[in-house]
Amino acid sequence: ETTMPVELQFSATVESASGLDSRSAYVIGTKAALSAAGCYAAVKDAVCPNGEVSEEVFDRSVKALEEGDKGDMVPMYGKDAAVMCITQKCSRNNCPARPDTVKGLLKAHVARKKDCIVVLLCEKSYVAALSAAICRSAPPDFNMKSTATKEAFVMTVVVIPVGSGGMEALSDGEVAGLNALKAGIERTRRLVDAPTNVLNTDGMLKEVSDVASDDATGGKVSYKVIRGDEVKEMGMGGLWNVGMAAPAPPALAILTYEPDNASPDTKTVCWVGKGIVYDTGGLSIKSKTGMPGMKRDMGGSAAILGAFEAAMKIGVPYRLHALLCLAENSVDSVAMRPDDIITLMSGKTVEVNNTDAEGRLVLGDGVFYAASVLKPSLILDMATLTGAQTMATGKKHAALLCNDLTTEQSFVRAGLATGDLVYPIVYCPEIFMQAFSSEVADMKNSADDRNNALASCAGHFIEAHLPADYAGQWVHIDMATPVQEGERATGWGVALLLKAGGILDL
Repeated sequence: ETTMPVELQFSATVESASGLDSRSAYVIGTKAALSAAGCYAAVKDAVCPNGEVSEEVFDRSVKALEEGDKGDMVPMYGKDAAVMCITQKCSRNNCPARPDTVKGLLKAHVARKKDCIVVLLCEKSYVAALSAAICRSAPPDFNMKSTATKEAFVMTVVVIPVGSGGMEALSDGEVAGLNALKAGIERTRRLVDAPTNVLNTDGMLKEVSDVASDDATGGKVSYKVIRGDEVKEMGMGGLWNVGMAAPAPPALAILTYEPDNASPDTKTVCWVGKGIVYDTGGLSIKSKTGMPGMKRDMGGSAAILGAFEAAMKIGVPYRLHALLCLAENSVDSVAMRPDDIITLMSGKTVEVNNTDAEGRLVLGDGVFYAASVLKPSLILDMATLTGAQTMATGKKHAALLCNDLTTEQSFVRAGLATGDLVYPIVYCPEIFMQAFSSEVADMKNSADDRNNALASCAGHFIEAHLPADYAGQWVHIDMATPVQEGERATGWGVALLLKAGGILDL
């Protein structure tokens, strides 16, 4: 059984806080915000409900903070109260809020599993990134240890923006937006952490149903599932052949948010997620050290499902579809073989030269369905697609491939604003698609040169299955490494999608 060790909730104010004998309090923010006039008054109910931390102690602790590369922490009341400073040292390709330092400051304190209040003070433009980072600092939901606690503790995060005029307050709508973001990140982390004997394609479809049955703001949510033989009959040769060897059949799940005021002219956006619930590599099987961790190969679908859940809670000013391409790349007597030639929904034939290059096959079907059936103006696909992503953009920045410069730049800005960082890779399909040349089919599924910008090549393979008349924007995000930190899921991608989509107004 999974557990939920923490009930995290965002608030704009500290309400009826008990003394520090029964809970903890941590104040975290930029040095400028912590030093601003009125700061102690804003946090007093959290740190000093019964006289525990005086204004003198608080001010002295703030002055003692050093803005090192990783921030700093000064205890104020044993282990039960501390003030923490987030560094402002930042290069141009990092988020100015430095959310990457928050977990190192906060994790050990909230891991005590004691009720706590975290007060965040920062510039308004930093709220989204730092709030997402605090969510990631909380103990993860998934835990199957026999000793795991079944009792949750409460972690209240009070967010206080600090402007030129001093302390400000979040609106009710902004607080609701942060709680929706939190729900999306929590779901994403839990799904990515779950092993396949707990969460296969059946389990993912149950998660889809759960999201679709929840209340939506300003619109209605519906969903559709195409599964098993229907996948094959509809010509989705990529999704079918990748997943046909597994006990639980492959599926395409489509969630739809329809605004209450939608018309035929309402803008439509599609998010398409790679949902390989386990990737053995197929007959091109992975090694004993390369296979562990492949439960996370559905990280793209998990992030899109989490972001859709948050979006429907906040409300979306356009029609939004989330398509999850769900399959298990397994080994069986009927498994797809190298040398097989398969036909994707696009009608294009693919000579399989690597069954471990399966994500692009399911996404090829996903983006074609999105473009031809749902008629969007923007299609985004998100996937833990290639090991080459790490080589191209590193462990913290996802690789971004886009057919439109303005859209590309908007996603880079959204990444810098939320801490879900992306960095553009080379967009040049007329060169990179040559790497998939086949003598007997329209293309192979794996590039012929392992040293030739493989993250770009893989993305262009997906793009090649868009209809020829598709005139909209296409965004590909390869988040193979940002999906995890150590052996735990990060919830990466939820905040990025909400910000880039104009849904989270923070």
